[in-house]
Amino acid sequence: MTTTDLIIIGAGPGGYRAAEYAAKQGLHVVIIEKDEVGGTCLNRGCIPTKTYVHSTTFAEAVGRQQQVVSQLRSGVEQILSAPGITLVRGTASFVDAQTIQVCNDGIVTNETITAPHIIIATGSSARLLPLPDIHDPRVMTSTELLQLQTLPKRLCIIGAGVIGMEFASVFNRFGSEVTVIEYLKECLPMVDCDIAKRLRKLLEKRGITFKMKTAVQSLKDIDADVILMATGRKANTEGLNVEAAGITLAPNGTIPVDDNFRCIGCDSIATRIFAIGDVNGRQMLAHAAEMQAIHVVNQIIGKKDGIRFDIMPAAIFTEPEAACVGPTEDQLKEQGIEYICKKSFWRANGKALAMNETEGMLKLFADKDDRIIGCHAYGAHAADLIQECSVLMCKDTACSELRDMVHIHPTLSEILKAAVE
Repeated sequence: MTTTDLIIIGAGPGGYRAAEYAAKQGLHVVIIEKDEVGGTCLNRGCIPTKTYVHSTTFAEAVGRQQQVVSQLRSGVEQILSAPGITLVRGTASFVDAQTIQVCNDGIVTNETITAPHIIIATGSSARLLPLPDIHDPRVMTSTELLQLQTLPKRLCIIGAGVIGMEFASVFNRFGSEVTVIEYLKECLPMVDCDIAKRLRKLLEKRGITFKMKTAVQSLKDIDADVILMATGRKANTEGLNVEAAGITLAPNGTIPVDDNFRCIGCDSIATRIFAIGDVNGRQMLAHAAEMQAIHVVNQIIGKKDGIRFDIMPAAIFTEPEAACVGPTEDQLKEQGIEYICKKSFWRANGKALAMNETEGMLKLFADKDDRIIGCHAYGAHAADLIQECSVLMCKDTACSELRDMVHIHPTLSEILKAAVE
């Protein structure tokens, strides 16, 4: 049996960041990973998808993808070879609240690891609709779509969330005939509906067909060479045997946690078990997993931090980008919050005109005390503007204070400042 200070299950963005930070704080860490290090984000999600976004042709994207992924994966492997970190290859399973059994290729080894603290960072995988013909050979998740060597002539995407919209935008640009089917009335439900609608209308002008408020009952009538299932994610908990640690999964399959990401139901005095990233279902974003990792390690070592998990920016890398932080206007209305909405447009910005990127709109929300409480936008480099707004929100900045802050001219960041002028 191996004894260590901290066991981490999963070497994705949350897992490897927790290992790196914990080791720098003097903890001895064992991190267990059954697949390639880097998790879904690096190997099958954020990074390969962004390689496609920033490639001119499908052939270029296919060629660059593996190069970029391999380079970044090597960097993660280097992080996990640092002093104080031991990387164990295999599948982890709880024996009890402080002991992990490791299996290789389904075979239980004699290797067990024990620690006073355990972090579950196993991520998520694609969720498929329970359709009778779901095993149609045309059906793919984003993982299989990224492995295609030939550009599909006709691509049907089921789901208009982040994954669906990003792939719709990029494959439309590559030359595929793209159709998007969505059950809800609008795409990108996390984004303000005005912003989402404007982006969808722009993509429609570029040739993408959207079928909104449409439920898929069968795949046989879909006329496409490839059908992408972009219908959400499910937590990876299979085989973990969390019940042995006193943890009961939530009805949706995620691991319930408190505001410090400690697993609810784990009451042992001798150990503390945490769940970070997609597996807890709170904020399914790579950067959320990384910050949760930092916060959990701080809990373990008794260090305070000021991380604001109530302020979590997100971006959708369509063309142009969309991004958001804080509530939508509909959510503010539903919650009965007094607010002021301020708008600005890319077409009025000198840098945007010079870049020939005039399509875009920003909505900024402030409360009755003039404090910025949210911002949603689409347009070139929208993610950068929303990131600036997120920083301002973390410091409880008022619109009047933003108005007095000098911004470089000409830059797209002036679009944010223009909203409050």
